[in-house]
Amino acid sequence: MNILSRREFLAGAAASAAALGVAASAKGASFGNPDRPPEGRINGKSPTSLDDPGPKNPDLAKQFPSMQDPPPTDVNGMPLFWASFNNAHKRIQNGGWAREVTQADFAISEDIAGVNMRLSQYGIRELHWHQQAEWAIMLEGTCRITTLDESGRPQVGDVKNGDLWYFPAGLPHSLQGLGETGAEFLLAFDNGRSTEFNTLMLTDWVAHTPPDVLALNFGVPADAFKNIPLDQKWIFQGKDPGPLGADERAVRSAKGAPPHPFVFPLSSMAPTRQSRGGSVQVVDSGNFNASKTVAAALVTVKPGAMRELHWHPNADEWQYYLKGEARMTVFDTGPKAQTADFKAGDVGYVKKSLGHYVQNMGKTDMVFVEIFKSDHYAEVSLSDWLRHTPPQLVMHHLNISAETLAQLASVRPDVV
Repeated sequence: MNILSRREFLAGAAASAAALGVAASAKGASFGNPDRPPEGRINGKSPTSLDDPGPKNPDLAKQFPSMQDPPPTDVNGMPLFWASFNNAHKRIQNGGWAREVTQADFAISEDIAGVNMRLSQYGIRELHWHQQAEWAIMLEGTCRITTLDESGRPQVGDVKNGDLWYFPAGLPHSLQGLGETGAEFLLAFDNGRSTEFNTLMLTDWVAHTPPDVLALNFGVPADAFKNIPLDQKWIFQGKDPGPLGADERAVRSAKGAPPHPFVFPLSSMAPTRQSRGGSVQVVDSGNFNASKTVAAALVTVKPGAMRELHWHPNADEWQYYLKGEARMTVFDTGPKAQTADFKAGDVGYVKKSLGHYVQNMGKTDMVFVEIFKSDHYAEVSLSDWLRHTPPQLVMHHLNISAETLAQLASVRPDVV
């Protein structure tokens, strides 16, 4: 059977299955590839070739159905693009905890390092700064942030569930959980090697500065610092900071406030693009002016829908899954294609310009955030490209009819 006739046969089989109400699956026939070289379950001709009798961890294996039984369109191998906070070690202190996913244990993640942090009611992440920029999205509760820009202009703000903050590299800041439940958030640093456990902290610096230097710097007796902590506080339990207005008045400077706020109300932002399948909210330096090195999109995919086939031409994509169940296939040169499954708390990574889709595999909304080391968000849609390429050229490439091509969306759908 030649390639074309085989493709026609498989396409007909798929159509027949659809007519009978049979859902396509990774275990069924495939078309288009056309499985050259053969991949997946379709190779299992002998009675025991699909058996897996060796040692295994069933609880772990069942979390990765697309790796245990990949779609037949997967081909060759690819660096692992799945990680998770669910198996990341927690550093716990009185006042909260943190865990991280960095390039140290997620080799593919060159551009972004992620931290999941929890602060108790009034728990404080001590005054500190980083050599990298810090971008954050609030996951639960409310957090009070403080910072000072390079011109000496302060900002204090309360960031609620679903909203963002961004601190450029080198700007000092603090975080404190508010309300009965405190705060939980995701931090993203614009360097994959960055780590939350290696930051520049106030207590460390003061403890390792000679007392006479402290006295000279601050204009007070050296004894004023005799009770300084000898070890960093990092995260510790604090007290109710009181109303936001009181803190704003207390930090007010004659230099005024920063020209662009370091917080952004994503929770009240209208979708950038919306369809029956879901929505995309894009935040970059165009609408969040302070965010000069991180662009992001919050994506909601409804049951039965998917984030369309696309790629990002300007930066690697670091993903964090907030809700639901997802499946993603990444396509690379070679050809290479590999599929992985994601749930809440998991992390995905797609290298710059590699094609991919993200499909909702559950019965509830699937929500994830896409994060890029860039000042602007950029994307190319496969259907948009094909719809705006001369029709004959596309039909010659894919052996599709003019009627099929005409059905492609004239405006990229983002979520289908």
